[in-house]
Amino acid sequence: MASVVLRLLPHPANVTPMAALALFSGVYGTKVSKWVLALPIVLMAGTDLIVGTYHWQVMIAVYASFLAIAGIGLLVQRMKNVGTITLGTLGGTLLFFLATNAAVWAFSGMYQLNLAGLMLSYAMAIPFLKLSLVGDLFYTAVFFGMYEFLKNYGVFRLVQRI
Repeated sequence: MASVVLRLLPHPANVTPMAALALFSGVYGTKVSKWVLALPIVLMAGTDLIVGTYHWQVMIAVYASFLAIAGIGLLVQRMKNVGTITLGTLGGTLLFFLATNAAVWAFSGMYQLNLAGLMLSYAMAIPFLKLSLVGDLFYTAVFFGMYEFLKNYGVFRLVQRI
């Protein structure tokens, strides 16, 4: 629920918890249900109805990117540690950047449909990449850090005793 609120509140472009939620869902959510992998997509679709939609092809690239990031989480789950979580976060950020900006290039009409146009699309999006990286690293640290802290020292341990 916090992810929805944080996406709806004013924030710098691309500084949202959605990619971190997707990675977290892949690492921990599948222990609950495989359907948890769809959680970031459902939340994005719901909040897109509030904040506004855009080219459907670009939206599909965004949603597919979050599903792929959840898939990265499945890989991280096998050997979870700070290094693999960090690499998963960086890989997810890069994947999102490449996929969504390729979709903007291909479907928005903003760029020429040639290699120069694609490279311009990526170049123009570098400020958003920097912001995504900051947001993804921050929210991933918060989600994973809070979960591990609560699991080891907090509520989860208390519940196990009951």
